[in-house]
Amino acid sequence: MGFIKAIKKFDTNFEVKLSTYAVPYMIGEIKRYIRDDGIIKVSRSIKELGTKIAEIKKEYLRKKGIEITLEEISKELKISKEDVILAEEAAKKPKSIENDVYVNSKDGKTISVLDKISNNKNEEEMIITKLTLKDLISSLNKREKEIILLRFYKDKTQTEVAKILGITQVQVSRLERKILGNMRAKMVL
Repeated sequence: MGFIKAIKKFDTNFEVKLSTYAVPYMIGEIKRYIRDDGIIKVSRSIKELGTKIAEIKKEYLRKKGIEITLEEISKELKISKEDVILAEEAAKKPKSIENDVYVNSKDGKTISVLDKISNNKNEEEMIITKLTLKDLISSLNKREKEIILLRFYKDKTQTEVAKILGITQVQVSRLERKILGNMRAKMVL
């Protein structure tokens, strides 16, 4: 937009290149966009109300030495408390999840919100692994499936599995080793 405005207003009698003339217009448009059309769109009237509230708070604090209450702001501007809260919230700058929220005093390392919620695991890889395991388990026969589910999903010992299936612990161990070996071979393919 700044470039288009510059072209419309440009006159060859200025004795400057178009690029030299256009740059301030483009910078002005970028600044206006950032100021007026930030990440979150807020109407001009709410922005102006937020500015008025900030001025009232500042002036009240300067005169009386204490902060003005929500009710007092509401009465002074003749608007609802909800509108005061809305304007104040809208005036706040959005915070990025990449902003630092904690700085370690010992080593100076910073922690962001993203660091706190990130589990540092490749979720795509985890999903693929789970789907692969699901497919591999569904391809097992009934007895093999029962052994794997009891051992790894119900956390039963080989002895407990042996009692449930009516076989020995040694047989469970051999079957488990064979099943897992077959599953690993299929995963490599």
